[in-house]
Amino acid sequence: MTLPDAASLIGLGRSLAIYYGRPWKSAELRRFTRELVGPGDLAFDIGAHVGNRSRALVAAGARVVALEPQPLFRAVLRRLLPPGTVILPEAVGSREGRMTLNVSRRHPTVSTLSTGWIAEVSADAGFRKVAWDRAIEVDVTTLDRLIERYGRPRFIKIDVEGLEPEILAGLSQPVPMVAFEYLPAALHGAEACIARLQQLGDYVFNRVEGERHRFLHDDWMAGAAMLRVLHEAAGNGRSGDVYARLRASESTPGSAPTTATSP
Repeated sequence: MTLPDAASLIGLGRSLAIYYGRPWKSAELRRFTRELVGPGDLAFDIGAHVGNRSRALVAAGARVVALEPQPLFRAVLRRLLPPGTVILPEAVGSREGRMTLNVSRRHPTVSTLSTGWIAEVSADAGFRKVAWDRAIEVDVTTLDRLIERYGRPRFIKIDVEGLEPEILAGLSQPVPMVAFEYLPAALHGAEACIARLQQLGDYVFNRVEGERHRFLHDDWMAGAAMLRVLHEAAGNGRSGDVYARLRASESTPGSAPTTATSP
């Protein structure tokens, strides 16, 4: 790997500060993750970035496959994640092949494979200072292929800045739990993800905002109800993650039985 330039190092430092600079948040994430997986469970971390989610999954006893196509961050993962964690250089999409990763060196958390997503969010005030100033070609795999290689996971976390629907299009079977990022400026992506998951299985939904690491709703809800909640909450401008859980799957460690509100 070539030596990183100053802008890339600034971006790396910003990411490390965001995800590791508040130890109480890391502890909160570990507690939350223990509600999702238990010892021996398999988890896929799609868009692992600096590995805070992978580390929390490992701490909960999960076997982790972490995917991160940015070379600088993959090198960080090799230092931060414990032996036995599978670290892969691929991105994930709807089909195998090659794609262009648009990198923001100073804001690497929003690096993306989706040029359409860039065009959409660039009009949002929160992205006014973001520049996607580097492009690299990366290999792309699919969730189905990962399942062939490593087995069916209990949990898949997806945080890839706009490509979430394409990633779920490459999944042909339900898994017990999936989490994907949503952004108020691009809620159609969340709509597509919910629709795809409902095609795959009988899912119910909950969500978290930002890095708070706790579910906002006491009851898990049907897809239509979650979409209403997302649109109603869009005015606060806060992004977050939608969690989808198979209604028929066994309860996750430490969690109450799943209930769903009517759509």
